[in-house]
Amino acid sequence: MITVSSEEVRDGLGELINRVAYGGERIMVTRRGKKMVGIVSVEEMELLEAVLDAIEDEIDIPLVKERLAEIERGECVSLEHLKIELGL
Repeated sequence: MITVSSEEVRDGLGELINRVAYGGERIMVTRRGKKMVGIVSVEEMELLEAVLDAIEDEIDIPLVKERLAEIERGECVSLEHLKIELGL
């Protein structure tokens, strides 16, 4: 992975895009020495999104099961009841 400043991105965006798209490089963009964003190919971005979606699903599934169990035990309040309690 190469690191470039945001100023270098402004001056050479086209070249950087080609390096990522055709050369398979990853680019870290910094501003005042602080890492700000990364530039990756569409293929890597799609892979990253798929991985993040899978991780989110793994996190969400237990929560959904817990909420469904609460509903089955009658521990949830209906939206209409909540509106009444809040005076809405």
